[in-house]
Amino acid sequence: MRWGYTLMTEQAGPAQLVRDAEAAEGAGFDFEVISDHYSPWLDSQGHSPYAWSVLGAVTQRTERVELMTYVTCPLIRYHPAVVAQKAATVQLLSDNRFTLGLGAGENLNEHITAQGWPPANIRHEMLEEAVRIIGELFDGGYVNYSGNHYRVDSAKLWDLPEKRVPVAVAVSGKQSVARFALSADAMIAVEPEAELCATWDASRGNHSPSRKIGQLPVCWDEETEAAVARAHEQFRWFGGGWKVNAELPGPAGFAGATQFVTKEDVAASIPCGPEVQPILDSVREFIDAGFTDVALVQIGGDHQDGFLRFAESTLLPALRELG
Repeated sequence: MRWGYTLMTEQAGPAQLVRDAEAAEGAGFDFEVISDHYSPWLDSQGHSPYAWSVLGAVTQRTERVELMTYVTCPLIRYHPAVVAQKAATVQLLSDNRFTLGLGAGENLNEHITAQGWPPANIRHEMLEEAVRIIGELFDGGYVNYSGNHYRVDSAKLWDLPEKRVPVAVAVSGKQSVARFALSADAMIAVEPEAELCATWDASRGNHSPSRKIGQLPVCWDEETEAAVARAHEQFRWFGGGWKVNAELPGPAGFAGATQFVTKEDVAASIPCGPEVQPILDSVREFIDAGFTDVALVQIGGDHQDGFLRFAESTLLPALRELG
């Protein structure tokens, strides 16, 4: 098992995210993932800087940790050819430490271009074409492409890294697994579902084993009551599930959809407080399901320093023993 730290752009500004990335490497995390959003989920989070600018700075302030988008949507806000160029650049800047995490996105971020929000089946078709375009550009040379959703005219990446950028794709069920198990290098999922991992591995057949990367929100604080209150204020949107979360258009929608979520509801689904055991219990679900990597999210942009000290002294040693 490898343990990651989440640079959550929705809850901190760009300069702090870069400092947190450096501190997380010092604390001993194996990899770091960054969310790629245009808007926060809730107004109370209060931030959403451009993830790719932050990543460029992080490559120069870290030396060891692997880096990853968790996740970038290459459908509407970004054209796939531009995503490929950004990924290749970050791979060069990071000395081959970068993985491009892709997903079908959320209305929250993609509606800003006023092109409409397609249904899920169309989004998966678009993502499939996007992964193909990005892969062809990573192969080198000029790329021309004409599909149902995208066209590319004589595109070429002029600065390609020696190590091809690995691509990870977010999946949520059998349909998305079937589409991407062979074209992606790794799987992303936020629910510890054993069936997803088993289906992914079976779909890859004789291909080399791949990483399966999960994510777990936690809210560490010296006071449990304070942790629960902060998790409820900033992270109650998480309980809606991705079929809902992908469709709502903005923070006001998430505030309305979660207005009846209680602190007790949040505390039942997110480890809150100073104890390590609740985090280990939640992580165990990912281990038992077959995941190889888990990235932790510490809720609260201004509550990272204490969490990172806790991670270095207590949490990471316990996780390594567990994994």
